[in-house]
Amino acid sequence: MRSVRERLTFIKPMEPELVEHPPAGDGWSHEIKFDGYRTQVIKDVGGIRFFTKNSFDWTAKYRPLAEEAEALEAERFIIEGEMIVTNEAGLSDFHALRSAITRRPQELYLVAFDLLHLNGHDLRDMALKDRREVLQALIPAGGHIQFSEALPGAGDAVYHLACDAGLEGIVSKRLDSPYRSGSTMNWRKIKCYVEKEMDIIGVKRESGKPAMVLMADRGRYMGGAFVTFKADKRQALWDLAQEKSGAPPPKGLAKEKAEWLKPGLIGRVKFLKGEEKLRHASLKDFREEK
Repeated sequence: MRSVRERLTFIKPMEPELVEHPPAGDGWSHEIKFDGYRTQVIKDVGGIRFFTKNSFDWTAKYRPLAEEAEALEAERFIIEGEMIVTNEAGLSDFHALRSAITRRPQELYLVAFDLLHLNGHDLRDMALKDRREVLQALIPAGGHIQFSEALPGAGDAVYHLACDAGLEGIVSKRLDSPYRSGSTMNWRKIKCYVEKEMDIIGVKRESGKPAMVLMADRGRYMGGAFVTFKADKRQALWDLAQEKSGAPPPKGLAKEKAEWLKPGLIGRVKFLKGEEKLRHASLKDFREEK
C-alpha cells in the first residue's frame, strides 16, 4: 500500500487486439467501442490529472471535468476511460471531438471502463469483473463521467446489435483477466463494417499477389480494396479499367506500383468503420459514371 503523500504515475494502457469476430462463451464482457481519445485520470495529493494514451498531460484541455473527477468519493485513484463527444443521434463522434476540446469542453464526456488504483491499493492483479464492480460503485449516475456498462448477451448478438445501431464496434474482455500494459488477446476489439461508394483511381495486379483497386473519397486517397469477384465480373472490371488507363499518378503516390485511371469508375467498397484509411476492405460492386 502506497503512502497517501506519494504521487501516482501514469500506467501504460492495456490494448485490445483487433480481431474479425467476437469471442464465444460466457467468460467475456462486451462493451461499446467508443470513438474518442483513450484517457487516464489520476487523483492524488496533487489533485486531478488527465493523460492521453501516450502519457501526454491534457489536464488543461479537460478542465471542466476535473471538478467532477475531484468529487468522486476516493482520495486516490487511477481510472481508465474514453473521452468522447456525442452527436445529435447520441453516438460518439470522433470528428467533432477535436473542436469540442478547444471550443466546447463542457460538452465532453468521460466513459470510464477500468480502475487500476484506489486509495493506495494497486488493483491490476484483480480480475476485470471485480475491478469494474468497484469502479461502478465509485461513479454516480447522471454526470459527465459515466460508467461503461457491459451489454447483455452473447458476443455475436451484441456485435450485430452494435453495428445495426451505427456504433463503431465492441470491445470484448475476459472477465477474469488482470490488467497488463501493452497489447493482449484478453481484450479484443471487433469493429463494424460499412459500405460506401468511392472513386476507383487505380488498379494493382502483381503476379503472386491479390488484385486490388485503389480508392479515393472526394479527392482524398483512401488506400486499397481487394477484388474477389468471379472470373466474368473481374474481367468486366479490368476491361473498364483498361479503357480509363493512362492517368498520371496522383500527388504523393508516384512510388505506388499501380495502373492509374482517368475519372469515371465508381466502386462500392466494404471496410472497417472508424479507420483513417481503408482497412480489411473489399470491392463489392462497381459502375461507370455516366
